[in-house]
Amino acid sequence: MASSHFLCSHHLYTSCNGKNQVHSFTKGNLCLSSSYRPQGSSSFSQKFQFRRTQFIRAGASDSKTGTKQVEITYDLDEKLNKLADEVDKNAGLSRLTLFSPCKINVFLRITGKREDGFHDLASLFHVISLGDKIKFSLSPSKSKDRLSTNVSGVPLDDKNLIIKALNLYRKKTGTDNYYWIHLDKKVPTGAGLGGGSSNAATALWAANQFSGCLATEKELQEWSSEIGSDIPFFFSHGAAYCTGRGEVVEDIPPPVPFDIPMVLMKPPQACSTAEVYKRLRLDQTSKVDPLTLLENISKNGISQDACVNDLEPPAFEVLPSLKRLKQRVIAAGCGQYGAVFMSGSGSTIVGVGSPDPPQFVYDDSEYKDVFVSEASFITRAANQWYTEPFTRTASTPVELSGSVE
Repeated sequence: MASSHFLCSHHLYTSCNGKNQVHSFTKGNLCLSSSYRPQGSSSFSQKFQFRRTQFIRAGASDSKTGTKQVEITYDLDEKLNKLADEVDKNAGLSRLTLFSPCKINVFLRITGKREDGFHDLASLFHVISLGDKIKFSLSPSKSKDRLSTNVSGVPLDDKNLIIKALNLYRKKTGTDNYYWIHLDKKVPTGAGLGGGSSNAATALWAANQFSGCLATEKELQEWSSEIGSDIPFFFSHGAAYCTGRGEVVEDIPPPVPFDIPMVLMKPPQACSTAEVYKRLRLDQTSKVDPLTLLENISKNGISQDACVNDLEPPAFEVLPSLKRLKQRVIAAGCGQYGAVFMSGSGSTIVGVGSPDPPQFVYDDSEYKDVFVSEASFITRAANQWYTEPFTRTASTPVELSGSVE
């Protein structure tokens, strides 16, 4: 009787008269792509990518007619990807690493005082490439999250916006997932860059992924305003005109090119947001219409006149050295910056137009502890979180955010 063949692992076995025989075969070139990571989560952590379909040539023997050469074509690409999809579907998400970028206020107008004690603002918010990295892992605990970080002074309990965000998500959805979280902090605190708000938004996004996306992005954005005014902005696509307390977010097309470089300079001293607003005098704020500023930037690009920040004068009262830093950057820049301004309520000075600070920042002992970082404008694609771009100063390849491990 004719022999039968079956494929197991990478060997072809022949069954004849109840006895198994191993036949040699030639395998096509196999290329595994180690950089590809599946969007779902699974222990089957990589899907295989092939340069071409696998061809397996085997000999089949027949007791009556002799030996024939039979060519078997086996599409491993399709088989393995189907297997990966099935494992992804059944395994569920267990670990997730996300990039948590910060923002700058290209302009910030304070337009009035509200009855609830807050101020109305109108501002062009834009996400930039400096950010933290947050690793989330499902915890076996059903009662407590565990947060760790690489820097001191960051609260690790429910005073941290990450924990507040996870508590908020459980409250809104009724889910009972708890997490081990590690925050790799690169954005300085007290900088006016919204680092904590971004962490909270990133935590909400992560919790939603672990729970199978029970909430829409719009719902996440609306819920987030309950724990912070700047958090809803990060659910925009990266560029937005924000009003109210900052929680009214209008997505806009990116008003500036992504290839415009900038440098961030933050002294070790922080500005208390409460103290800055306490010193704010509405009768001394700019009178220019914020929509005029937005139109000007969209048409003509970033300029010194367009980068108005009504919180600069009170912040400079709180921290006079910050005013001196801005003045020295403008004077020493010799035209290398199209605009120099403070972000948020401080204490970061932004120079747009060059990735490098003036030389005095390196040479003057007064500024030896100033945090310096280059940055660029970024956005995110629909239904995806932000990804960390490559930078010219990176000495090693940057792991893309949103990777499932």
